[in-house]
Amino acid sequence: MKVIDPSVIVSLQSAPHFIMQTIEDAGRTCYKSEDKINETSHVAFIERLVRRGHEAMLEHGHATAHFRIDRGVSHELVRHRLASFAQESTRYCNYKDKDIEFVKPSTELDVDSMNAWGWHMQECEVVYNNLIKAGYSPQVARAVLPNSLATDLVVTANLREWRTILKLRCAKDAHPDMRYIMLQLLSDMHKLFPPVFEDIYQLYKEEVDALNRNLVYVLPHTEEAGTDA
Repeated sequence: MKVIDPSVIVSLQSAPHFIMQTIEDAGRTCYKSEDKINETSHVAFIERLVRRGHEAMLEHGHATAHFRIDRGVSHELVRHRLASFAQESTRYCNYKDKDIEFVKPSTELDVDSMNAWGWHMQECEVVYNNLIKAGYSPQVARAVLPNSLATDLVVTANLREWRTILKLRCAKDAHPDMRYIMLQLLSDMHKLFPPVFEDIYQLYKEEVDALNRNLVYVLPHTEEAGTDA
């Protein structure tokens, strides 16, 4: 058994400023103001789009988030049907003789409660392996796996939909485990696309800044580590 913290990494099809320039180009088509485009004009233009609620133009930019989260959180995320999803399948993945990964709860538990949680995760692993060894398939054995089971989930959405997701899932009444990972994602999205997410970032600035999170994002065939891009 292995206990892990949740994580998220953003991957993009092109550099952030190219994505924002595409949004500006689409938006200016509506106003026939393409002649006003320059190297940095996308920043102020997108700020105006967001301020005026003309968010349809943000659908021309996309980002993909690679989550390592528990299945309870993943069940909530896949409700956002304007996004595209790919998830680790417990029907086909066989965890026999492997350290099954469980995601540590983000809520601070007292020692006795944390020990009880850990014992239960270990028991789930034992029963799962016993079922597999008895000849049952992973899709049958998975019935004993808990919501704390770690899962990989890849989510691709346009930036308008990411704004909707972050508004809902960073809210104070969101599930604590969901908020924990979404505030991390908000930190990354704001650093990558400041004019798109500035207003949401301001709502949770203290919590996001307290994460002290270094930006890591992936471009096609490369891996880039940034600080405060």
